Amino acid sequence: MAAMKPRTGDGPLEVTKEGRGIVLRMPLEGGGRLVVEMNADEANALGEAIKGCLG
Repeated sequence: MAAMKPRTGDGPLEVTKEGRGIVLRMPLEGGGRLVVEMNADEANALGEAIKGCLG
């Protein structure tokens, strides 16, 4: 059986460039983090979609 590791906190929202990709780490309500790797075009599209929601 695998050892359970204690959760040390979900951490802040982070966006980092790793290699040729961009990695988004977003804390989720209820615990855990959503981790998404995308390329520059996808990151720009995501940014535009978010700006569109904000008005």
